[in-house]
Amino acid sequence: MRVLITRPEPSGAELIAAIHAKGGEAFAAPLIEIGPGAELDVLGSRLHQLDENDLVFLLSKNAVWYADLTLKRAGLNWSDKLSYYGIGRSTGQYFEEITGSTIRWPEHGETSEALLSLPELQFLEGKRALLLRGNGGRELLASTLRSRGAQVEYCECYTRYPVKYDKAEFNQKWVNADITDIVISSGQMLALLNELIAENTKEWWFKRRLLVVSERIADQARQDGWQKVCVANSADNNALLEALISTDMGC
Repeated sequence: MRVLITRPEPSGAELIAAIHAKGGEAFAAPLIEIGPGAELDVLGSRLHQLDENDLVFLLSKNAVWYADLTLKRAGLNWSDKLSYYGIGRSTGQYFEEITGSTIRWPEHGETSEALLSLPELQFLEGKRALLLRGNGGRELLASTLRSRGAQVEYCECYTRYPVKYDKAEFNQKWVNADITDIVISSGQMLALLNELIAENTKEWWFKRRLLVVSERIADQARQDGWQKVCVANSADNNALLEALISTDMGC
């Protein structure tokens, strides 16, 4: 197992260490970097505008970290009158760990579809929902919440920046390394990887095993030409590691 990890830091380094501990080889090629979001300065006011039992969605650990840091610097706390939801277990547990607040998350999966399956999110007439996210994404979540009656707003808490690579060097390096597996944890990262692949190495890349975190990304990868696409149970590093070392991934 020789795995190319495209996750940003620090989660990328954590996954690489876990793979090494299991006796595999893993290499870092982060496709995005994370920085503070453009709307952090209005986070406090947007949270203050929400009424009791309105909804706040934490859509990644990055959103949790930047939002919590911003509130603490402003001398503000997370209101106990709001209902908090995490995109998955790892985000939810991280939120509880650093804020001390209670949050709900889906037991199975870390996708918009899994979150939307929670019973209390089926009928939202009269509710307001604030989505704490990065720069773009989660449109399915927002549109579905609106269709169920919620008034939805976004707050960009972090920004994803594409990492710049020399295309020829990128292809030569990883072909020479004889990578067997590639981890992709978002649709944006799949698109960035596809853009980096040179025409003369496309056949080689598309024969690698591609591990993704949702059926939606898997479908897109197959349409793009990837031949061996597998889906982890969630975007959590533990789930990714389990999928990588499994002998029955169905691909």
